[in-house]
Amino acid sequence: MSVPTRLTDLQLLSEVEELLRTRPSETAIRESTEENFSWIGRVSAVMARLDPVAAALLMTTVDKINDPVNIFRSNTGYREIMIALNKARHELRMRTVGPTNVAVPQGAVFDYFDEIRKAIEAATQEVFFVDPYLDAEFVSRYFPHIRGGVRVRLLTSNKRLASLLPAIDMFVKQSGLGVAARSSTGLHDRYLFVDSTTCYQSGASFKDGGRLAPTTLTQITDAFSAMWTTYEAIWNSGHVER
Repeated sequence: MSVPTRLTDLQLLSEVEELLRTRPSETAIRESTEENFSWIGRVSAVMARLDPVAAALLMTTVDKINDPVNIFRSNTGYREIMIALNKARHELRMRTVGPTNVAVPQGAVFDYFDEIRKAIEAATQEVFFVDPYLDAEFVSRYFPHIRGGVRVRLLTSNKRLASLLPAIDMFVKQSGLGVAARSSTGLHDRYLFVDSTTCYQSGASFKDGGRLAPTTLTQITDAFSAMWTTYEAIWNSGHVER
């Protein structure tokens, strides 16, 4: 029997991110289609290269997804696969590319946008933006890159609500994206939380990054728990806008 070729961590990371990008929805995964069979097979193959023990346990999860009667059991199986893939993605990123730290020169607006785009496209559960200057331009720039089924939370000030809220309403009406917005006083810094596990701090407003001045995008690692707790508390006490 030939020994399987060993994939590098970067190759495995690419495979995992492609699986997350192309994943079926929670309801679509229950359909008996060639696309779903191919996707589940690819998940099993990639996980076998990462962790043979976890790959064996994954077969139980696949059985749950294929349950034609118990929808709750099927949904549980789907979420277990999502958790396993997200865990693999974060572990591989830490072993390969490390935290994101990007310096953006003035005028490099696409470079800034592209870093944010990659972060939100990787989301499988939720994106949570904190920025006192969110407006309609922010909605049109980033919302099209958020996958359907991913929850969106926006924590902002009341400075641009007259522009922001109508833009959200129109986008939601057209796309069905789930968006909640709250406002709070005293916000200054800008953060992006992805799937409650990753945090990025932006030196500029998300709508202006690289346009008005040089800026940075920094992944928060050691202080993540403190930042998450802080902004969850501000969100919970904020004024509900939609």
